[in-house]
Amino acid sequence: MPKSTEPEDGSEYNTDILKIRSFNLSWPYLANPIYRSTYFIASMKRSVRPLISILMLVALAATLSCRIAIRQGGIFTVSAEMGSTSVQIQPPPIQNFNSTFLKFAATDIGEEKSKLEIEQLLEGNFDSQGRYKTFATWRRFNHHDVKARNSNGLHLPVMLRSPKFYRYWLDFRRNLQDWARKKMFQPDIMMHLVRLVKIPIDGHNGLTSSDEKYKSCAVVGNSGILLNSDHGELIDSHEVVIRLNNARTERFENNVGSKSSISFVNSNILHLCARRQECFCHPYGGNVPLVMYICQPVHFMDYLVCNSSHKAPLLITDPRFDMLCARIVKYYSVKRFVEDTGKSLGEWGSTHDGSMFHYSSGMQAVMLALGICDKVSIFGFGKSTSAKHHYHTNQKAELQLHDYEAEYAFYHDLVNNPRAIPFIPDKFRFPPVVIYQ
Repeated sequence: MPKSTEPEDGSEYNTDILKIRSFNLSWPYLANPIYRSTYFIASMKRSVRPLISILMLVALAATLSCRIAIRQGGIFTVSAEMGSTSVQIQPPPIQNFNSTFLKFAATDIGEEKSKLEIEQLLEGNFDSQGRYKTFATWRRFNHHDVKARNSNGLHLPVMLRSPKFYRYWLDFRRNLQDWARKKMFQPDIMMHLVRLVKIPIDGHNGLTSSDEKYKSCAVVGNSGILLNSDHGELIDSHEVVIRLNNARTERFENNVGSKSSISFVNSNILHLCARRQECFCHPYGGNVPLVMYICQPVHFMDYLVCNSSHKAPLLITDPRFDMLCARIVKYYSVKRFVEDTGKSLGEWGSTHDGSMFHYSSGMQAVMLALGICDKVSIFGFGKSTSAKHHYHTNQKAELQLHDYEAEYAFYHDLVNNPRAIPFIPDKFRFPPVVIYQ
């Protein structure tokens, strides 16, 4: 039996106290008065703690009334009333709900409408295209014979298609089917842009095909703020200069430069070009390649007609790339909408016309540069209350189908924190980006 006298050093006390706390006890330890008192204190604490907790819960339940309101999109607020005093409890930081925004951005509101439109076109039903069937390319292929009889024998105008239509019809269906089949979400497309865009352009320029990216690229937007700058020489110093939607450079060389390597347009621009003789769409010269994304599937006919007379490559962006850009912009748009307005995600569609909401040509041109360039410089992206919307036109109003503020937030992350950009694969290496105002 151990001695009942007091130990000479404190180490033995500490060891035995640990045994007492774990209730690994025997009579020799309890025989010591010091150990015994310590044991009783520990036992009282262990007994009192649950009682205190129960009393606190009862008091809280009696005096505190909590209401939790769950809002659409997973964002919630909590308010508590204690007697006559109202206490507002703030919701968690909005960034905790990124998964909700990601899921919402991945939903294409206009997907069913687009599928129906493609099916009608593949069946040869161009009447579904509304105003697009009445001008541009279709005028070359169709005319109405007011004297002809329809199948019912009635004297009603009958639409007749010219032989040229059937010359392009099979190519139209094949291109549209291939495009629709590829229309899916595959973020790895960012790693294939060199093969899809750069290599065809290099081949046209007589350069040896290479997987190496361009050393430096300037993406020149069309904002009126460029009129307050003299970036022309700096822009032209880049290996590749990407210009948007045929914005002219004449008389603006000091502001926007004169060098043009790639003309990036949307298919609405090509649709207008198709109305001109020989489908003229080359303000920078017929030898400058065009890269175009499809706004309306019916524009594939414009592409086929113009491509037959175009000397330089006329490339269509991969629909997987289009879908990636659409998700990124929508993510920033809904995130900004909820944070700035406090409204629910369900109200975003009515504010931004969800089925028509779209990224701008400038945003996709920047995304293209990220995939084919080692360094990216951005010019003419921004706005000012005193500046025109476009430096080369008198337009002041912005298009409602774009959310430019959301795209500015994307550019901010691109410069300062590119890994905050959603949907981009981790293995993709962002090039350094500089924005010039």
